[in-house]
Amino acid sequence: MAVSYNRLWKLLIDKNMTKTQLIKAAKISTNAMAKLGKNEDVRVEVLVKICGVLGCTIDDIMELQPAAENGGQKA
Repeated sequence: MAVSYNRLWKLLIDKNMTKTQLIKAAKISTNAMAKLGKNEDVRVEVLVKICGVLGCTIDDIMELQPAAENGGQKA
């Protein structure tokens, strides 16, 4: 399974909030934000902090996607 944080980026746009503002408000590291930007795994603690600031649940900011069967490359 792969993770996608596209829901987070849409939510930030809807709330007119920048990534930098979220980093400061949620007190997360720039490294954690970089991982989110690359759809890499982050600690649940980071996701909980983000949800606390945005007033949402984890499924509002991320989704699991099935892994591609052809080695991760698009057909």
